Amino acid sequence: MTDILTPAQRSRVMSRIRARDTRLEIWLRKQLFAKGFRYRIHVSTLPGRPDIVFPKYKAVVLVHGCFWHGHDCNLFRMPSTRTSFWRDKIRSNRERDRRNIEALREEDWRVLEIWECSWRGKTRQPSQRLVDQVSDWLKHGNTIASIEGRTEQEITE
Repeated sequence: MTDILTPAQRSRVMSRIRARDTRLEIWLRKQLFAKGFRYRIHVSTLPGRPDIVFPKYKAVVLVHGCFWHGHDCNLFRMPSTRTSFWRDKIRSNRERDRRNIEALREEDWRVLEIWECSWRGKTRQPSQRLVDQVSDWLKHGNTIASIEGRTEQEITE
């Protein structure tokens, strides 16, 4: 299938995609701040400049878009054009994520990955449940955790 946009139009569309301060990230920060959690954002001294850093809890939260990080969910679909470019791009994003998480763990940081599908789409979690999961993880969570969209079984129950 060919692109319906001209190269200039496609460039303009792609340039508006945010790498930081996404809607999910801002929403989550507001919710956690309201619950009393204080944080720093995009700390440049930490590997990968994590999205949200909680120094008091020695914890970081990484907010991942399902497409850009190649998550295996209903929000990810490999583009049908320039497939080899996108496959390489997404693979390198995933490798960079893995390296950054390993580097954070070596510095004794706890890491929570939050996937876009947990917040939007047909598999999204209830908003309060998502905030509660993050809050509970910050207080008592494991060293590495991930929050994803609900499974089909959870949706039908």
